[in-house]
Amino acid sequence: MNILVIGANGKAGRRIVEKSLKAGHQVTGVVRREGAIEGIPTIVKDALQLTKQELSQFDVVVNATSAFTPDMYHLPADLTLLLVKALSNTNTRLIAIGGAGSLYVDEDHTVQLNDTPEFLVRSKTHGKSDDILRKFSNIDWTMFTPPPILDAEGPESNDYILGNENIIVNKEGKPYISYDTFAQILVDEISNHKFGRQRFTAVQN
Repeated sequence: MNILVIGANGKAGRRIVEKSLKAGHQVTGVVRREGAIEGIPTIVKDALQLTKQELSQFDVVVNATSAFTPDMYHLPADLTLLLVKALSNTNTRLIAIGGAGSLYVDEDHTVQLNDTPEFLVRSKTHGKSDDILRKFSNIDWTMFTPPPILDAEGPESNDYILGNENIIVNKEGKPYISYDTFAQILVDEISNHKFGRQRFTAVQN
């Protein structure tokens, strides 16, 4: 497939690019500065300036951007809205990375991890992104939400558990996954398309 990875030079983005190439896909990256990532074609611009013409030429658009500072907290929701508007009524699929805080801690789906006192809330904008996706019926979207512990140094594993809306834990009782395992599951989802118009999560044993 022909894949566009927005935020291709980030912790998740680089791994998604690497594993997509290994799976035989064509990959283009969106980065904010020239030379931010090598080995693939790039579109160098602010993601919020991407156009329908640029986006809809791809089979799959992966939104792998992050918002770690207050000045960027607006990005997940703003970019999600731009992407769903641009890709509505097209054949391009959107895969977005969610925020762990938007996972539910109760079976009734009334309390998100963001709402619990134990969770250090950085931003609720990923939850807004989830809400935006669900409002659009004319786009093929998937949101892949990592658990709270996302480890940049951890090993890749094919021993993992998939979930949906609720926070889940591994065999050791931890909500854990490594970036490498997370990226591989996302790339597998590009090929398998098991979670069309759904949100899913995963933990690694």
